[in-house]
Amino acid sequence: MKSTIWMLPADVQNVISVSRMAQALMMIVLLGCSQSSPKVEAIADKLSESEEFKKYWYSGVAEINAYNLVQSRYGETRNGNAVLIFVTEDFSKKKHVKLDEPATAGDDKVSVLKMNFTKNFMTGIYPYSMMLSVFTPIERREQQHSLKASMSAQEWCGHVFSQMDYAGRNYSVTGHSYFEKEGEEKFSVKTTWLEDELWNTIRLGPGNLPTGAVELIPGLFFTRLKHTNLQPQSVNISKTEQGEVINYSVEWPNQERTLIIHYEKQFPHKVLGWEEAFTERGERQQTTAVLDKTLRLDYWTKNKNEFLYLRDSLGLSHTNY
Repeated sequence: MKSTIWMLPADVQNVISVSRMAQALMMIVLLGCSQSSPKVEAIADKLSESEEFKKYWYSGVAEINAYNLVQSRYGETRNGNAVLIFVTEDFSKKKHVKLDEPATAGDDKVSVLKMNFTKNFMTGIYPYSMMLSVFTPIERREQQHSLKASMSAQEWCGHVFSQMDYAGRNYSVTGHSYFEKEGEEKFSVKTTWLEDELWNTIRLGPGNLPTGAVELIPGLFFTRLKHTNLQPQSVNISKTEQGEVINYSVEWPNQERTLIIHYEKQFPHKVLGWEEAFTERGERQQTTAVLDKTLRLDYWTKNKNEFLYLRDSLGLSHTNY
């Protein structure tokens, strides 16, 4: 029996050829993407799966770091303190809050590294109290960027609150302020690197840190104090080594601003301090912080007066709020 060869009409063949060409081009694009971004994520995955990482970050305690802070505000430097707290916890992917019952959360549960970052300093007669919280997934294969960042600031003129929630292609932003021009805000910004997640990225695996010319959404502390827009900006990022210390430098050419974070080269990549320089009213201003003390403990169980001595262990007076 002779086999029958079916020939498609020429116009149909052309359509299929174009379709196959499009598929081929798509595969090239996908392969190109798979050769760029997964490299970044694989580094963090490898670190988070190591026994060293698990022993340090899943030990049931937090890492508390106290810094001597010199904060620039209103054109003058102010002595104060800053605290960086890092701890892992179970987080809700949907609600973006800490889970009460992680054992029953199922696929909604994600393990995150939480950073609580506080600053306290005086401006003349009245105090400033600021706090930033950032929640970054430890497993980076499915989610490269942080799920949430929130900031509050209190001083005698009033208080403000801002929050960014990851929503896929965008971050959903809400803001509340006593300033008329800021007032009640609700908008979105496209998803890209956050300045505020760089700290967690250092701790989860500094090989993940972006370098070169990238887009970065400025930090909630800075945009609050400078009353600037929370929009992605072009920055230049570089790394340099000084012995066992890495200097991670972020430069905003359009803002004449520089942030340098100093951290340990070796695990657990502790943040040793930072420097921030910017121009305000035509004059160069600088903020610095230097690590003073570190404690690792379950601070949430140390809420009785008998534990006030632990603040002294961190170089923080219990009367300094």
